[in-house]
Amino acid sequence: MLKLIVTLSFISFYSCSFIVTPIAGNFASDPAKMYKELSLDAIQLINKSFVGLDKGCLQDFHVHAVGTGSKGTGNWVNPNMQKIFNPFKYIQFNVYMNASGIKIYENADEEYIERLNTLIKSDTRYGKTVLLAFDYNYNLDGEIDKEHSSFYISNDYVYKMSLKYPNSFIPAISVNPNRVDALKELDKWGNLGIHYVKWLPNAMHIDPSNQKYKEFYERVKKYDMAIIVHTGFEKAVEGEEFQEMGNPLLLRYPLNLGTKIIMAHGASLGECVDYDNKNVKKSCFDLFWRVFQNKKYDGLLFGEISAMTLYTRVGNPLLTLLEHPEFHNRLINGSDYPLPAINILYRTGQLEQLGFINEQEKKLLNQIYKFDPLIFDFVLKRTLKHPKTGRKFSDSAFLAPAELYCKK
Repeated sequence: MLKLIVTLSFISFYSCSFIVTPIAGNFASDPAKMYKELSLDAIQLINKSFVGLDKGCLQDFHVHAVGTGSKGTGNWVNPNMQKIFNPFKYIQFNVYMNASGIKIYENADEEYIERLNTLIKSDTRYGKTVLLAFDYNYNLDGEIDKEHSSFYISNDYVYKMSLKYPNSFIPAISVNPNRVDALKELDKWGNLGIHYVKWLPNAMHIDPSNQKYKEFYERVKKYDMAIIVHTGFEKAVEGEEFQEMGNPLLLRYPLNLGTKIIMAHGASLGECVDYDNKNVKKSCFDLFWRVFQNKKYDGLLFGEISAMTLYTRVGNPLLTLLEHPEFHNRLINGSDYPLPAINILYRTGQLEQLGFINEQEKKLLNQIYKFDPLIFDFVLKRTLKHPKTGRKFSDSAFLAPAELYCKK
């Protein structure tokens, strides 16, 4: 017992220093001073990345709101994430806190949003970000399942933040269709003109192919909303028990009903069941690509490229998308912040070794990262190229299409 207590005490005391700080956050440079302290070559690389992009349609479609419920925000974090008796979740929680620039737990919600807004404002050309709410896991009886919920970010909170920082945030609500009041909640926000609904099926216990959701999808269509849906495996939050719900093939049901769907991450992680081929398992991305190429979903289905540059995902998904510029007008960019602030998830050396960037670009990107992980993520995607053909993502992959409410 004494050995256990000592071990847990060691984890508790050192997680934020020896374990957490080197792999998440540790940003000593002020984003506001970026252009005064970066090398001229790094500044030129940033400037080059913004060439050809209309700021009015340049959006980051995938930015998480984070909060613990401090000062009555209504947000919530599973207490198990904060207990040293669950060392993996405990360290994971501290990694997220550190990466998010949160120093005082009691001020977590406020500190996070201020840090995020500072990063966005470090370059006004970056445009607005879609700030994501995050609903609870619900069982099929409509009851909240907090045991399988990692956190909760309220719709009211992201809406309030969008009013407070209108030049930085576009609100995306999150409504689990298993809620007994799901339609009422959609009505509330649809009548306020909200366009985006966030789902993470693996974490929220949502099977997108469930025909009981038909009325939900019809309501989404009524308000001209689009559902931003995580696809592929989920590793950042609780989701292991329901991984198959991230299968892109399950989204053909709402698509066939005419629902606008944004497949986040392009299902770039994990293996999913191929329901069209004897239920064998295939790369989730291969199933995404099959659905994405179906012409009948033009104007309805969009692929979102956040997290594809994480070292665990780099490979065929990036190569395939770079090889097919004819589909870039249906791609959209997202950062998945705060993940870009977790140092260990990005390896520019790997990208150089694989030929996506060269040595000079690696050095310049590393300079940028120390100041602003959001700008780093954007410049990286604007810089990387296919190792053999040299093709890059087209400008259109970074601009919101008209179907997703961009008015040029």
